[in-house]
Amino acid sequence: MEPLYVPPGHLTAHQVAAQLGIGLPAVRQLVRRGQLRRAGGSPRQPYYAWADVQALIRARRPTAA
Repeated sequence: MEPLYVPPGHLTAHQVAAQLGIGLPAVRQLVRRGQLRRAGGSPRQPYYAWADVQALIRARRPTAA
């Protein structure tokens, strides 16, 4: 179930999972570990800041050796 309104510059949990190539349980684990924080929404339908997701994408990129 997707929220009815997500502010510009934010992503739903489903969109975050798609961007990171992970499942919804993994998104919840990122939140529990403090690697991703909710930017709003409800407990059942949170949304996340796009800038936070981009930071995770950059952190997961392999570094050139």
